Amino acid sequence: MIRVLLAEDQALVLGALSALLSLEDDLDVVGGAANGEQALELALALKPDVLVTDIEMPRLSGLDLAAKVRESLPATRVIIVTTFARSGYLRRALDVGARGYLLKDAPAAELADAIRRVQAGGRAIDPTLAEEAWEAQSPLTERERQVLAEAESGASTAAIAHTLKLSEGTVRNYLSEAIGKLGVGGRVEAARAAREKGWL
Repeated sequence: MIRVLLAEDQALVLGALSALLSLEDDLDVVGGAANGEQALELALALKPDVLVTDIEMPRLSGLDLAAKVRESLPATRVIIVTTFARSGYLRRALDVGARGYLLKDAPAAELADAIRRVQAGGRAIDPTLAEEAWEAQSPLTERERQVLAEAESGASTAAIAHTLKLSEGTVRNYLSEAIGKLGVGGRVEAARAAREKGWL
């Protein structure tokens, strides 16, 4: 039996996924979590074979959860299931160790097959997104991404500098580079453009 832990903040979706996967003879749904922190606690306690998580989760995102699981439970494989058909999210999911990335509108049988494939050591990635991901790599450095993420909330240059422990001049340089790379007019537009592509 493949032991599966589910993390999904919408109760109806969590219940439906659990019910559908429980119909499979070789899958055992050992738990369900409504937020990322709870999912991490359950994963550490239950040590599932596969963790299936949404990307947008309260308290701890699916990407952060995947990174922490890779660090603490290297034997547990992570599959991201999301509504976000954005290649940037896929690239980031792979970077933090996710072994699968599927869209929520995929048939239930596809998720069950993905769990089996990932547990066997393979990958399970939506083919359309996989193709796009290789064509649309983020031009942003990790620091530019961090600065833009702070700018997105409307933080001032001084506030961003304080949060990221950088000088204000360095923050302005990162913002200028990011704006130039994205070909937009300002920091808010740059953050929006990066968010739409799944780079933030």
